[in-house]
Amino acid sequence: MGLTEEKRDDTNMESINGWEEQVKEMEGIAGDRRSDRRYELKLDLRWKLIRRRRLLDSGSGSSVDLSSGGILFDAGRPLPIGLNIELSVTWPVLLHNTAPLQLIVFGRIVRAAGTRVAIQMAQHEFRTIAQTEHRPVASVQSGRTPAALVAGNGSQYRLSKFQ
Repeated sequence: MGLTEEKRDDTNMESINGWEEQVKEMEGIAGDRRSDRRYELKLDLRWKLIRRRRLLDSGSGSSVDLSSGGILFDAGRPLPIGLNIELSVTWPVLLHNTAPLQLIVFGRIVRAAGTRVAIQMAQHEFRTIAQTEHRPVASVQSGRTPAALVAGNGSQYRLSKFQ
């Protein structure tokens, strides 16, 4: 009898292991099907809604999570699906331990639920942020404004992909 009971236990273990594998497969189908790994990072950001190269609206918020293909963020208010958006995300790591960075993302809003907005990235790049203490100050006496203040940080965004 002892041998028969052991065989039954082995059979039960095999069926349990087979069942666990089936559940894992089903969870993969019904669960999160995104191919890019998502990282939960809460980072400050600024957003700009863009349509036909024109700024429609702007605001600030914070990221919820991000991946190489998209970002989920809280915009502070509902945003419409389908519009192009530009995000400027304050990056938590300094370049060469001295220069602050921004992640600039261009994309399209693909989902929205309340104030949470999901975008699919079309393009992204890192840029250094001009440090305020190193900016030239306009001279009141001369009445001239340094070119750096007039031009800002010199960053211009081409949105040729979003027409």
